[in-house]
Amino acid sequence: MATRSTRKGPVLALFLLAPFVGEFLLGNLTLAELPLGVLLAPLYGCGAVLVRELGRRSGGGWPTMVLLAAAYALIEEGPVDQLLWNDSYAGTDLLHGDTFVPALGMSVELTQAVLALHTVWSICVPIALVETLTRTGRTDPWLGRRGLVVVSVVYAAGAGLIFWGNYAEEHFLASPAQLTGITVVILGLVAAALAVRGRRLPKLPGRAPAPWRVGLVALAVTSAYWGPANLITGDWYELWGAGVWVLAVAVGVRQVSRWSRREGWGAAHRFTLAAGALGTYAWVSFPVRPESGGSYAADLVGNGVCAALAVLLLVLAARRLRENPSPEVGAGARLRVGAGGSDRQVRGF
Repeated sequence: MATRSTRKGPVLALFLLAPFVGEFLLGNLTLAELPLGVLLAPLYGCGAVLVRELGRRSGGGWPTMVLLAAAYALIEEGPVDQLLWNDSYAGTDLLHGDTFVPALGMSVELTQAVLALHTVWSICVPIALVETLTRTGRTDPWLGRRGLVVVSVVYAAGAGLIFWGNYAEEHFLASPAQLTGITVVILGLVAAALAVRGRRLPKLPGRAPAPWRVGLVALAVTSAYWGPANLITGDWYELWGAGVWVLAVAVGVRQVSRWSRREGWGAAHRFTLAAGALGTYAWVSFPVRPESGGSYAADLVGNGVCAALAVLLLVLAARRLRENPSPEVGAGARLRVGAGGSDRQVRGF
């Protein structure tokens, strides 16, 4: 079983990596805004740790974590910072376009973007990368009960801090009906995440594709969505963008579901899947302008530094993978499986 010191390293790494990917590699924050990143870390970092721990402890694996990550996305941009309903967020109206739904007071395109950004990049990509970097027990829980309580409290405090800060600046609150509706959806996602535990789709014939092919597909599919969403600024693209999102999600879910049920799927494939998505964030960050504006040259330098750090992270993860190709569980978990015990911790794609 992983030692206490072994567990601390991955937890801290995930705590730091989630806000780095979610805000800085995205290009939303500049390097000069690192203090703001510190304020966001309890929300992003503890959110990612909780999603990962609940997914691994429950035995649901990646299907559970993806659904919990979607719930996290709606929590952050819904009740916490109110972005989904605020038509003057940071002085910009992101709602009233061709996909605005008056009955909900929400934009389909904005909601899709929130789900994509946080589910894939803020939560799942950091989890996959940190698990790859972990020497032993990649799919073991990393926290005890006390650790879970501490992380949960810090997450709640971070969420409260962000809510208070946004309300102090925006003076906006969603209606009770809107908050009730989003709460129902969030609870539905959590229930679905728990319901998939113990359920396996049948194996498919054939072998999984080479990991590098999986990475290229991940880069292509995520770039096909996120690239035009940032490069095409005309209002006419909003409806098209919503359609591209649906297509990208459909293709991504179908392919990963099929590949992960074939012989040979493993840690290398999960790593390249995350690496491809990370590559999309790295290149798209250059045309993205930070919320605070500022010098374009300084922004480009910051984007370059963050992209270089992302590449370095991928190199280190790939090296770790070559050294230790499949330390899926710790020794204690392997003994339990070998003795006929539960194999919940090794399930999932």
